[in-house]
Amino acid sequence: MKKVILSLLVFAMVFALVACGGTTTPSTSESASAAPSESAAPSESASAAVSNAGDYYVGIAMPTQSSERWIKDGNKMKEILEAKGYQVDLQYAEDDIPTQKSQIENMLAKGADVLVIAAIDGSTLSATLDQAAKDGVKIISYDRLLVDTDAVSYYATFDNRKVGQLQAQSLLDGLKAKKGDGPYNIELFAGSPDDTNSFYFYSGAMDVLQPLIDDGTIKIPSGQIKQADIGTLRWLGENAQARMDAILAANYTDKKPLDGVLSPYDGLSRGIISSLVGFGFEPGTDNWPIVTGQDAEAASIKMIITGEQYSTILKDTRELAAVAANMVEAVLSGTEPEINDTTTYNNNVKIVPSYLLVPYTVTVDNYKELVMDSGYLTEDDIK
Repeated sequence: MKKVILSLLVFAMVFALVACGGTTTPSTSESASAAPSESAAPSESASAAVSNAGDYYVGIAMPTQSSERWIKDGNKMKEILEAKGYQVDLQYAEDDIPTQKSQIENMLAKGADVLVIAAIDGSTLSATLDQAAKDGVKIISYDRLLVDTDAVSYYATFDNRKVGQLQAQSLLDGLKAKKGDGPYNIELFAGSPDDTNSFYFYSGAMDVLQPLIDDGTIKIPSGQIKQADIGTLRWLGENAQARMDAILAANYTDKKPLDGVLSPYDGLSRGIISSLVGFGFEPGTDNWPIVTGQDAEAASIKMIITGEQYSTILKDTRELAAVAANMVEAVLSGTEPEINDTTTYNNNVKIVPSYLLVPYTVTVDNYKELVMDSGYLTEDDIK
């Protein structure tokens, strides 16, 4: 009852003040190679403050700590929300679906008011979340879209189709710079089939690559092009390495050149690079393939500096965590969070109102500006 009265009072105050000002919606059209600006995401204080924040319990469910980016996401969000006074429960499921479901159910049993969920498999939580929504719990989908449920209220993410387009374009840029005019032999990797983002990354990449495959500029010697054939379960580097080993053994023993590899994530890229080295490709030589990536992980920034990996995509987790924290505060204050997309993300039940952040291509030419000067990584991180 205390929370209901509080929400009604705050709503009345917001309604009374609504004529005094308006909101603006940021554009996602800024250059994907330019440095992140302070306006790339709403500020951490953009939403209405909640009185008695300590009365509210926020559950944050992250998929795994095996990826550097999820640790940053979870810790930053927890830091922001705790600074505002909320009780925060941050849990990692180590890529085990039953564990994540159990963690979420435990958060609900403890009285969670809001859940922020980066799902391992976005289709496995529907029944749990449907019941939570009936009980008045607000659900925010974080980076990975929760599907097959009406319970999800908002989605905080990046322009994921754009991520795929940037990866493919950086692959082409590297091929032209290092391999001449083509035609080029490349191989394709996709993310985990149970992660909805994999579809958007792949679709964006094929926006760029398919016309060149059709006209013969790009060839795929393995013949593995469909997303179902190139997916990498759980985004595991060892799975990517094993598949790359098999592709090389089956298609490149006759010294056929491999010019590039489309990799959607840095962890996969490092597995692919290990396979290439094991097969006899030599970094720094003309035969070394162009390899892409995503997440600007420290280990891959090191490889970009040494020339083993050509590029990665920076998705600034600090900005995404701030967006999600703003959404939490907005729903608890009875207001609408800031969104900038109401058409893209259909979760099979509804179009989920979303805030899309801008991704950036990182190469050896701009990593200092984008990754180091911005404070995303420190010099100690890449030693």
